[in-house]
Amino acid sequence: MTHRTRIVHWVGEDDPDRLDASTIRLGDDRLSAIGTTRTAEYATSWSLVTGPDWITERIEVSAHGVDWARWLRLDRESSGHWSSEVEQSGTADLAPPGIERTASLADAMDCDLALCPVTNTMPILRLRMFDRFVERTALVMAWIDVPSLQVVRSEQIYSSRGPTGGDAGIINYESRDGAFRAALTVDRDGIVIDYPQLARRVR
Repeated sequence: MTHRTRIVHWVGEDDPDRLDASTIRLGDDRLSAIGTTRTAEYATSWSLVTGPDWITERIEVSAHGVDWARWLRLDRESSGHWSSEVEQSGTADLAPPGIERTASLADAMDCDLALCPVTNTMPILRLRMFDRFVERTALVMAWIDVPSLQVVRSEQIYSSRGPTGGDAGIINYESRDGAFRAALTVDRDGIVIDYPQLARRVR
């Protein structure tokens, strides 16, 4: 199995004070990554491991504010069962960390860490969206709210416009209820270059 490593940075479009950095190790059919997010109110760090076909195996996230801290470990078994472990200290006016309803995640293959461009990469690679036209495909994500670290079901739709002939492709993303839509620009590794209203890559 071959691996290659990418180090990527983004700045928030909705919040210019937010800075994201990630080191992504890409294999033939899986990836692992570590990353951080820094904002004016809190900071997070995380690590992610997928199994074959870029299906999530584990993500760990820690979030820290001035007077509080939280930690989440989210696991997906090969059977499709999701489980979580959490820790918290201090006082913060946030939803409780961990899975809200385990049964709701039964058909989810991916985690989706809020505000993090990296977790878009797994479905993009699994569906081979850069190299071909892909019709609107409904997916379910285990969405991790930040900074509360609460995990909820998120129904999303991905589609792609097909090859562009260049080093950047366009992936269409929308929430299932249609409340949010964006045309993501990604590179050949499925890594986000520009996510309108969220983040854009910086050199």
